Amino acid sequence: MPTLSLINFNIVCATLGGFISLFGLVSYLCKETFYLSEALISMLAGIAFSPHAANFIRPLDYAQGSQQNLETITLYFARLVLGVQLVLAGVQLPKRYLQIEWKSLSLLLGPGMAAMWICSSLVIWAMIPNLQFLHALIIAACITPTDPVLSNSIVKGRFADKHVPRPLQRIIIAESGANDGLGYPFLYFGLYLMKYVGMGGAGTSGGAAKAFGLWFSETWCYTILLSVAYGVVVGWLSRKLLHWAEEKRYVDRESFLVFAIALALFIIGTCGLIGTDDLLSCFIAGNVFTQDDWFRIETMDDSLQPTIDMLLNLSIFMWFGAVCPWSSFAQNDIIPIYRLVFLGVLILLVRRMPIVFAMHKYIHQIEHLSHAAFVGFFGPIGVGAIFYLSVCRDFLQSITVDGQVREDAQRVSDAVNIVVWFLVICSIIVHGLSVPLGKVGYHLPRTISQALSTPSTIEHNAVRIAHIQHTRSTATPEVDQSTSRGRKRGAQTASSAPEATIFRGNGQPGPNDPEEPERPVRLITHGTEQGVVFADERP
Repeated sequence: MPTLSLINFNIVCATLGGFISLFGLVSYLCKETFYLSEALISMLAGIAFSPHAANFIRPLDYAQGSQQNLETITLYFARLVLGVQLVLAGVQLPKRYLQIEWKSLSLLLGPGMAAMWICSSLVIWAMIPNLQFLHALIIAACITPTDPVLSNSIVKGRFADKHVPRPLQRIIIAESGANDGLGYPFLYFGLYLMKYVGMGGAGTSGGAAKAFGLWFSETWCYTILLSVAYGVVVGWLSRKLLHWAEEKRYVDRESFLVFAIALALFIIGTCGLIGTDDLLSCFIAGNVFTQDDWFRIETMDDSLQPTIDMLLNLSIFMWFGAVCPWSSFAQNDIIPIYRLVFLGVLILLVRRMPIVFAMHKYIHQIEHLSHAAFVGFFGPIGVGAIFYLSVCRDFLQSITVDGQVREDAQRVSDAVNIVVWFLVICSIIVHGLSVPLGKVGYHLPRTISQALSTPSTIEHNAVRIAHIQHTRSTATPEVDQSTSRGRKRGAQTASSAPEATIFRGNGQPGPNDPEEPERPVRLITHGTEQGVVFADERP
């Protein structure tokens, strides 16, 4: 006998599939007409389907009621999306891009990231009461990298093609891809110091010397350098093998198109097995894989990779909307809500803007101050920040004394969870609405001005028409050879001029205005409408 099966799997499939289908019906309208980002729309959908609203998506049920399991799911989901996104980011850059543009990237990834880290730390330290500067460094490290997922929303589509120069698009892609994997040194600098120096190094031994030793050996050598070397080797081997298979005609079209995504999954898994930086390795592998531009050109007109990328993006931002700790923003012992809001505003303004303005003359892709303002403002905080948040909280839970999480570690763990989640939500909303609000702000004053000036313009045009008629009827026409013929022409023009009621000119200063030299005019009649135009215009 048929029965209802209201299990989580059925509900999630129906909810996710229904939302993506409905969004797909109006996706072009949303993204290319209203310039709304898919991240913002899917996050709002996640909120609507979350336990706070419709309760179709129940994250704690999937994690068996454990908050730690829920954070693990979020971490792995973020790794998957970032890994695929970073390989695709590396693939879509032109050949040898990192070698050619190393100077610009070095500025953005070196002084740029360091300044973003310090500026964010200072703001967080100032806004959160009773917070040590070392703890602020840890929190700021999670939001230092710019997010490659949200960055794609401003470097793809009709708006980007029209308003963002191609070199600027590429440097944004390259920076967001590389610095997402370079967040480990900033994060572990504070974490190691806190573990071995904070609270007198309670529960640990070794002090600052051990902290710096681990930071250089484990973070820089093992995590960063090994991931770069691994990405180069895997990317080079993959390119050679795919070339060989294509020449032998061993690979079909479908497998060829999905090869980059499979490469991302392979790197995520193997880097996870050996405990190195899978994000940086994915980006480097993508660049090396398309070093000769062959794969990028072959797949340029194919939509498989963007389609999979879109499905992952919609899914993860729906998940973020459902799992975000909304209640903790207003009810916590770390930071009051008004300080949290002010913190979000300050971070979006000073985290990235000052250093970009300071360096823009040395980055040739940033040609004007408007470009610098664009690059400085659009440094979104998104999936990468949630990834580093999960890594940070997992490390902090390992700092224990007598089997309990150390007091300072627990406070920082709570603070980083509230602050990073709130800043991610702020970035999704602000950067998701910046383009449509900017377009409205650009067109609205002109529309209002035209609406308000219409009556006065008509009145002004009527006065001009009357003046023209009066001038032509009273002035002596110019006579070249035949005076009588000139008078006849002048009289005929004045007598036959109709009474104009509609002006068909451009509304600019007329022949008697000092701002514009006199131009010849002629009266016109179109059916029942009458008016005047300048001789160099068309009605």
